[in-house]
Amino acid sequence: MATRTSLTIEDFERLPDNAVRNRELVDGELVDVSGNTPRHNLLRDDLLIRLREWIARQAEGIAIAEQEYDFLGNAHGPDVSYFGRKVRLLDMNKRVQRFVPDVAVEIASASDAYNTLLRKKDRYRRAGTGEVWLVSPEACEIAIYSDFGDRILHLGDTIVSDQLPGFAFALDELFRGYSTR
Repeated sequence: MATRTSLTIEDFERLPDNAVRNRELVDGELVDVSGNTPRHNLLRDDLLIRLREWIARQAEGIAIAEQEYDFLGNAHGPDVSYFGRKVRLLDMNKRVQRFVPDVAVEIASASDAYNTLLRKKDRYRRAGTGEVWLVSPEACEIAIYSDFGDRILHLGDTIVSDQLPGFAFALDELFRGYSTR
């Protein structure tokens, strides 16, 4: 449920934590987002660990969960995000970063509407995010949208990324124990 506010990113930044917990700023309005289930959190954390291990080998960038960014005046916090050379832009004192990540990952929850995820993906891409992953625990698949084409990966596939050279793992490993199948 949305609350009419006509907020800017700066207004959102100044709100107390309890006013923005489980909310995003979309078109000037505070929009409730659902809390996460253990399945969602475990998938998110598994992806985060894999990205951080890759970064440790590559020695560049940051992978972070639930960090909010300014996507064309809207504050969204992808479940997982990665940025490389933009590390110098990170402001440790701001809730909403004034840049967009190189990779943004959204994990679908039971309460997420497909169209809402697609709108979010489109906003991320228009704002300059090079690659967006939409993860479906129910279907055990990942849809990847990037500058190099869109693709859907299923069990048996290996995920690779043009944004993350050398990063790869089998989807079976990710969904093992977390799928709804």
